[in-house]
Amino acid sequence: MPQSVAGNVVLFAIAAVAPSALFWAVVNLPRALRKLRRPALVAGNPPIECIAADLRRVRRVLSCFPPGTSAIKRIGARQAYDELLIQACAALDVEHRLRSLPEGVDRDIERLRLEECLRNLGLSV
Repeated sequence: MPQSVAGNVVLFAIAAVAPSALFWAVVNLPRALRKLRRPALVAGNPPIECIAADLRRVRRVLSCFPPGTSAIKRIGARQAYDELLIQACAALDVEHRLRSLPEGVDRDIERLRLEECLRNLGLSV
């Protein structure tokens, strides 16, 4: 008689625990597999050498606009230069205010400050 009681207890335990264990596995298995999977490589920022080369190129373009060049081209080149400065500042952990300043003298002064700061860090602009 004791064996049949023990057998019944084991069967009851399996019947009670199995659905919960199965549900837990179904819920948590995808998360566990994602953790085991290798994370995909994410393309980060371009190398600082490329940013520096782009900064020099766009700066050269800005300084060589002939008289009569449309304002749209000048503004577009200036905005591209600002974005490159922001990328360089992010790569070298330099604080900037280019995004918050409006176009004008204050923004021009901020550009000059950033160029000097980047030069002091060894980036040839």
